[in-house]
Amino acid sequence: MTIRENINSICHELPPDVQLLAAAKSRSPEEVEEAVAAGIKIIGENYVQEAENARELIGSRVAWHFIGHLQKNKVKKAVELFDMIETVDSVELAREIEKRCAQSGKTMPVLIEINSGREPQKSGVYPEKAVDLINEIADLKNIKVMGLMTMGPLTGNPEELRPYFRETRKLYDKIARLGLPRVEMKYLSMGMTDSYKTAIEEGANLVRIGSKIFTRASR
Repeated sequence: MTIRENINSICHELPPDVQLLAAAKSRSPEEVEEAVAAGIKIIGENYVQEAENARELIGSRVAWHFIGHLQKNKVKKAVELFDMIETVDSVELAREIEKRCAQSGKTMPVLIEINSGREPQKSGVYPEKAVDLINEIADLKNIKVMGLMTMGPLTGNPEELRPYFRETRKLYDKIARLGLPRVEMKYLSMGMTDSYKTAIEEGANLVRIGSKIFTRASR
C-alpha cells in the first residue's frame, strides 16, 4: 500500500464532517509532500524543527497544526510556522503565544489539551480545571480558543479509551453551552491510528493519524 492508497482507504471510511490530520512525526519532508499530493489538507507536527524542514518543501499549500509538547523557548518559531496550536495547557504558555503573536500581528487559533487520563507525567490540563484555564486566557487578544484536544492513556485496546474520549466530548459540549466570549467550540481533536474509529463514535471531528498513512505495507 502506498501513502496515496493508505489515505484513500482512510478517507473512504471517514464521515463527511470529520477532518483528517496527517501526523508527520519523524517523517521526511518528501513523505509529507507525498501525503499532500494525495489530498491531505492538514499536517500535524510534534517538533518545530521538523515542521520547518517540511514547510521549506511544501509551503502554505496545507494547514500546519502543532500537536506536540510546546516549550516556551520554541513559541516564537512555532508562531511563525503554524496555523493552529493544539496543545495549549497552561496560562503561561498561552501568554507566551499571545506575546509572540502580538509582535507579528497574528491571531493564533488554539485547542486546549485535556489530560483526560489525569496522568501526572503527561501534559494537558485536567478536565475539571479546563473551564478555569479557558476563562483565564479567553481575553487574550491574539489567541482564539477553537476547541479541545486529548490523547488519552497509552493502551493497545482502543475500547479502553472510550470513557476518556466520552468525558472530553462532554466537556466540549459543556464549554460550548457556556457561551464564553471569544471562545468557539469548533474542533474536537481525538483519536490516532489505533483509536480514531472509537474517537469518531464519541464525537471527534478531527483525527490525527500517522502510521496508518505513512507505513507502506507490502501487498
